[in-house]
Amino acid sequence: MAVESPAPLTRTVPEARLQPNAIGVAQDTVIGMANAAPAASAGLTLAALAAATAYASGPALILVALPMIVIANCYRRLNMWNANCGAAFEWVGRVINPYLGFMVGWIMIMGTILATVGTTVELGPSILAVFGSTSASSTSANAAISTAVIVGMLVIAIVGIRITARTQVGMAIVEYGILIGFAIVGLIAVIGHRHGTFPITRGWFSLSGIGGKGNLAAGFLVAVFVYIGWEGTVYVNEEVTHRRVNPGRAAMMATALLALIYTLTQVGLQGVVSPARLRAHATDALVYTAQALGGSGWAKLMALALALSVIATTGTVIVLTARIVYGMASHRVLPPVLGNVNRRFATPVAATLLVGLTLLGLTWAYLLATSLANAFADVIAVSSLLYTVFYIFTAATAVIYYWRRIFSNVLDAVILGVLPVASAGFLGWIVVKTLLAAPSAQIWSLIGIVGLGVILIPVVRFVFRPQYFRLRPETEGRTR
Repeated sequence: MAVESPAPLTRTVPEARLQPNAIGVAQDTVIGMANAAPAASAGLTLAALAAATAYASGPALILVALPMIVIANCYRRLNMWNANCGAAFEWVGRVINPYLGFMVGWIMIMGTILATVGTTVELGPSILAVFGSTSASSTSANAAISTAVIVGMLVIAIVGIRITARTQVGMAIVEYGILIGFAIVGLIAVIGHRHGTFPITRGWFSLSGIGGKGNLAAGFLVAVFVYIGWEGTVYVNEEVTHRRVNPGRAAMMATALLALIYTLTQVGLQGVVSPARLRAHATDALVYTAQALGGSGWAKLMALALALSVIATTGTVIVLTARIVYGMASHRVLPPVLGNVNRRFATPVAATLLVGLTLLGLTWAYLLATSLANAFADVIAVSSLLYTVFYIFTAATAVIYYWRRIFSNVLDAVILGVLPVASAGFLGWIVVKTLLAAPSAQIWSLIGIVGLGVILIPVVRFVFRPQYFRLRPETEGRTR
């Protein structure tokens, strides 16, 4: 008499499903890069990274890119095992612990939304000012622009993943072209000792910076911020061709391309003006350096790249966070209605609306309430910490899931064991350094986010009664 094997974990399968094979690996790569917001991130960190490293920004960016690529490979390997848009939520829950998996999913959602609020509201005023608007500091003007961007990208996200991908590719061509073009022009100006530039010295390529005054640890903290978001390629894995292979491949390509763009932009533009002027214009560094290179016309062109970067990352966050919510709701750890897919558009409309409206509400709260804006500033500051935490857990999950391979041969021991552990340790060190230097408001913001997730666990556990929380750990070669 045959013995029945244990029933596999079942998901609540909606009547309609996400559209398979809708986009290719190139489009997915662009989505991951857009989620990192290259122009916006470079603009926010150009002056800070130069100051922290004493102009040794290039080495700092390259060194941080290495563990990011290693962790991207962890995403690739885990996606080959289980291609699910819940990604780390699914993987951590299946391999380590479902309660920890829920917390990782919660941190993923909060990190992506809060980081986008910061990007959307911080760059609006400088963009308005560059275009000659007299209302650059007007709350109503900035709120109107933010609302238009969020609503427009929300509509595109609902209509379908294909139009989202095409929109992202179109914006990326313009944004990256402007950014790289200015970086090359700036580098030529600095190498040619143009009047007003800050000359390249040997210190630019050392680990300690000019005169040994650089703080590499501080530089690492800034560099980590610019990379976060590349893993967005995996959240649309159920809609990518060859869903088990291409999303992970796209994650690695996105990380490598981001490293190239960031390093070229930083090295090319940090010397265009003097250190004093760069520090004085830290909030609009890209626009200011563009103006120094070519006048107001060039400044407007750089502002266009910034605007496209903000719009692109807003669109990707709506799409990607909706997929995370959909993946979690499919396991009934969020309201099941959020796990439904619209038959006409093949998108999770309810989840998309929830994310878009939440983003809109937080943006308005930030802009209209001064006291809340101050609180949000602290919350947004820890968004990169939230990203770093679930990167660490994903690396740990890959090591645990593939542990048998790690002990089977030297190559797998290095690729799936030593490198992920070292990368997770490096990011963990950055988390500790950040927390030790963080003001109390940021610490309490982080405690509030994590605490709310902990409170939600028993609510979800006993209200929705998901099978997810009864998962048993599994590894390669050993399933439930």
